[in-house]
Parts: sequence; structure tokens; C-alpha cells
Amino acid sequence: MQEFISIPTIKSGLYMFGGHQHTVSGGWSFFEQSHQVLELMVILDGSQITNIRHQLPLTLNAGDAVLIAPGTLHTNKNASKERPLTYMCLHFDFENVLLRSRIISSLTNRLIPAHSILAEKSRAALTRIVDLCRDKKQQSQFRVRAEIEIILLQYLQQLDAITDQITPGRGTQQLPFSDKEAKTARDIALAIQDRVNSRNNDPAFTFADICSSLHLSNGYGHRVFKKVYGVTPLRFINREKYQKAQRLLEYSGNSIEQVAYLVGAANRSIFSKQFKKWSGMTPTEYRKRVKYQRHVYSKDRTGYFE
Repeated sequence: MQEFISIPTIKSGLYMFGGHQHTVSGGWSFFEQSHQVLELMVILDGSQITNIRHQLPLTLNAGDAVLIAPGTLHTNKNASKERPLTYMCLHFDFENVLLRSRIISSLTNRLIPAHSILAEKSRAALTRIVDLCRDKKQQSQFRVRAEIEIILLQYLQQLDAITDQITPGRGTQQLPFSDKEAKTARDIALAIQDRVNSRNNDPAFTFADICSSLHLSNGYGHRVFKKVYGVTPLRFINREKYQKAQRLLEYSGNSIEQVAYLVGAANRSIFSKQFKKWSGMTPTEYRKRVKYQRHVYSKDRTGYFE
């Protein structure tokens, strides 16, 4: 019998944005915010206070890190009124539901001390990415962007190993959701993506429409989705619509009115307000920026970042 070795289908869904290294002055602070994705922060010099709503403040010193879970309201400020603070930051997301849930349940919203393996791996990954980005002229080169993706994938691999150590011999029973709940949440996510991106469906849909198509109650669908993905269905829907709007504004010849219709907005005015909430700029401003920087494909503006 001939040997047959299958190669798995891979769809990483890797998404990263808002990454930077920044030195801020004494007394610096940033207003309360939340993101639909994971946020990694590593302190290089100085001391930062991260306030996560409904938790005691976290004080991060040089070498310390924090992973902030999706949908977490938080503020950051320099702990000193005189000394500067230098930190590195990255917002990222990926497709693997099980790893995402393990990271959220076991690693996020807590101080990661400088001497820990997780802090060392986090600092090393961000340092390598920052070093690759020091020359802005090279950021658009394929080899540089590919190397950044490789670094992030290696970091996710390290997070997978670390969560393994936290829950040795893990099984689905150790996760905060069951196999059935994981499948239900995945079905919901796929249905949302299909409705957002399909040309044959009305783009103006609600989460109730999604649940109805899957024969689920709204309450159960909402609870399961939030439990598995760590964000509400509405946040997920908005993220999918924003990513579609970005693509349409960047690469299609559609008018802004047509883009508004294609993402389910009632009119251009409502779409423009929502898009500015998502990206910090109007659709017109975004399109002009992309046209001016066409040689650099980037999604580096999603919401507000430190």
C-alpha cells in the first residue's frame, strides 16, 4: 500500500494593526478605550499604570507586559509626572478559536512580570517587529511584511505552548466552553461573514436574522458567541463590515454612497459617522490617504490607539 500523507488546509486569518514603539512625557495618559482584538503592551523604560474596569490597577515597570482581552475597557497612563515612559504596543487577531479562547481565559488582563517566559517572549517578538520597521521605506516590501507575519505566528505558537503548561494535558473539558458551543459560535461567525460579504443577501441584517437562520434564540446565540470569541456579536459584525468597507474604499471604484449600501448602512451620513468611529477618519479622508499611499497596503487605523 502506498503511503499517503495529507497536508492540512491552513487559514490563519492573521490580522495586526496599530503597532508602535512610543516614548511619552511625564504625566501622559490615554482615555478609556476598548478594542475588538487582543492588545499586547511591553514596557521598555519607566512605569505605566493600566486601569482595567472592575479590576485593581496594574503597575507595569520596565520589562513587564500585559495582554488585554478583546472588549476590555481600559486606560493607560505614565505612573510618573516627571519621568518619560517608553513602551511597545501591538493589536492583533487570528482565526483559531480554541487558542484565542485559551489566551483570553488564562493570559489576559493581568500583570505579566518581566522575569516570566511570557514577558520575555513578548518583548522579543515586539522588539524584532519594531527593528524591522525602523526604516519606513522598507515597510511595504514583501520580505519585510512576510517576516513580521512570521514573527507574529511564532509568537502565537509560543502562546500556545505557554497555555499548554498552564493547563497540562488540556482537553475541551478544560476550556470555558463545550465542543457544541464552539461549533455553534463558529457557525454564527461563518454566517455573519457570509452575510457581510455575499452579493446575494441584503447587507442590512441583524444578529436576530443570523440566529433565525441557524434556528437559535438570540439570547443563547449571544451568550455562546461572547463566551467563545471573547467579543459580542455586534462587535464582530462591525469588524467584518469595517474590513469590507476598507477593501471597497481601497480597491473598488464604488462611490461612498454605494459602499454605504454594500455594508448595510441606511445612508452615506450614517456610514460616514460609523466609519469615522471605526477608523478615526471619514471615508473620504481614508480614500484620499490610501490613494496617496497606494504603494503601502496597511490597516493601521482601526479605532483609537495609544
